Amino acid sequence: MDFLEDLEMYNTAMENAYDIITKRKTLDDIYYDFEENKDLDEFFLPFDPIVEDGRSEDIIDMVIEYFIQTEEYEKCAELTNIKNICLKTPID
Repeated sequence: MDFLEDLEMYNTAMENAYDIITKRKTLDDIYYDFEENKDLDEFFLPFDPIVEDGRSEDIIDMVIEYFIQTEEYEKCAELTNIKNICLKTPID
């Protein structure tokens, strides 16, 4: 794997995380999209979807930082709002 492939996987992981955190897509939706395109044998996320839903403070902060670097500030604002809501809601 070369640098550009790694960068593409990283970008895909952050876009997938954004879609899941904002609930634009489910994990199944992302899986079916990749299956349809037959581009990849696996899909990438910066967290384990079996263990968590990506709405933890550290994951959201990482995704926000990515979108700051890509200058997609609308996505940053939406993620910040979700983060604030998640921090106010106690997790059982």
